[in-house]
Amino acid sequence: MTDAGRRGTVKSAVSLLVIDDDPGSLELLANAMAQPGLEILTASGARKGLDLFSKRRPPIVLSDLVMPEMSGMDVLERIMETDPATNVIVMTAHDSAESAVEAIRKGASDYLHKPVRIGPLRERIGKMVEQARERQHAPRQEGGGGPEFGGMVGRSPRVLEMFSRIRRLAAHYRSLLLTGETGTGKDLVASVVHRLSPVASGRFVVLNCSAVVESLFESELFGHVKGSFTGATHDKPGLFEHAHGGTLFLDEIGDMPLATQAKLLRVLQNQEVQRVGALNTHKVDVRVIAATNHDLRAAIAEKRFREDLYYRLSMVEINVPRLADRREDLPLLERHFIARFAALYGKEIHGLTHRARLRLEQHAWPGNVRELENVLGHAAMMTVSDTIDLQDLPQYLRATSPATCQTVALAPSTGMTLREHERMLLLSALETAGGNQCEAARILCIGRDAFRYKLKRQNLPVPDAAQTASAAG
Repeated sequence: MTDAGRRGTVKSAVSLLVIDDDPGSLELLANAMAQPGLEILTASGARKGLDLFSKRRPPIVLSDLVMPEMSGMDVLERIMETDPATNVIVMTAHDSAESAVEAIRKGASDYLHKPVRIGPLRERIGKMVEQARERQHAPRQEGGGGPEFGGMVGRSPRVLEMFSRIRRLAAHYRSLLLTGETGTGKDLVASVVHRLSPVASGRFVVLNCSAVVESLFESELFGHVKGSFTGATHDKPGLFEHAHGGTLFLDEIGDMPLATQAKLLRVLQNQEVQRVGALNTHKVDVRVIAATNHDLRAAIAEKRFREDLYYRLSMVEINVPRLADRREDLPLLERHFIARFAALYGKEIHGLTHRARLRLEQHAWPGNVRELENVLGHAAMMTVSDTIDLQDLPQYLRATSPATCQTVALAPSTGMTLREHERMLLLSALETAGGNQCEAARILCIGRDAFRYKLKRQNLPVPDAAQTASAAG
């Protein structure tokens, strides 16, 4: 087979690039990975691989680590700079824990030891192919790159599931409930749902329920007639009438007064509004998206939220995940925001230093994506270099000492091999973290995927998602 040869159907929706300087390994992997709907591209060297990547932009790359003209780590960095959405799997016969950690931190999706086990690799590639197909159906921003869905950035399982749910629901919903912590991007999700809905050409009207004076709530939503109360000097349509033919986004609906909730329920049921002080009603055609960071079920139990309104809204519900639940998206979000602020401030900023990136990885992000955006906006403004460093971050991040990566015993016993020492560290970290693999990975300062990979390599049990959630909860 020739370099940059193609296998499979040229018109396939998804392509895989294999880069290896060993022709035998290249041929073996290309044949082993062939499957319906997947185009295999091959390159016998790092530079040829990068040239082919720049021309074809495959969403999946399988690269050797040790090559004569350029290392696989350099290939990984170049690919991540070009398109951080790419799934890159690094392979090497020269195994070391340090290079695995470095590869994962630089954006690799996985790190494999040669000879590669074909069965697990095919399964891993299969999942990446499905993810790539999901992303192909997501609308991208003009001029945007990477896995963007209407301005939202992410490729973690939780985010891809949310993207898929939005696509399925947007065409059919009449009312919809968005749940999630403050700063997760519920307003952005609402905007995307509107743009994908049949009323995309109509208005997208926003009301922050926590910012409205209680006595003016009904007037704001439903309007009023002249003389209906002191100061009502003329007829005024409410936001429902203003949003006719479009979408009304009610942010922080958990702060809406009970009396207004009852009238909102009637509007949702009948699609009719009655202005304050009026005798007649007006027909409206409005889709309603409500959002909250509160536990509405608890609010119902405390008589602060109407149960019937909750069930009317939550028939269609989308949960927007915390940044802590999608930490694998952190490098992608960092690149996205740095590129945006670099363009905004007219600066050439190429990324973060290792210690700055490590500090962001160790932060808990209680303010979610909004906090990350603010942090990187501040840092991009402050930096005098082409790279954001620790001193460019806000004071509260610089003032907090980075968490100690290793709180378990590090000293290997006499005669202990690297593999045996790694096994001891994994077990000690799991014990320290109470079995929570995410916490154990943070203790060792490696990514969760890298931690799971090491568990598998050591033939240690890998907790499933339900066990991890239970340990975390």
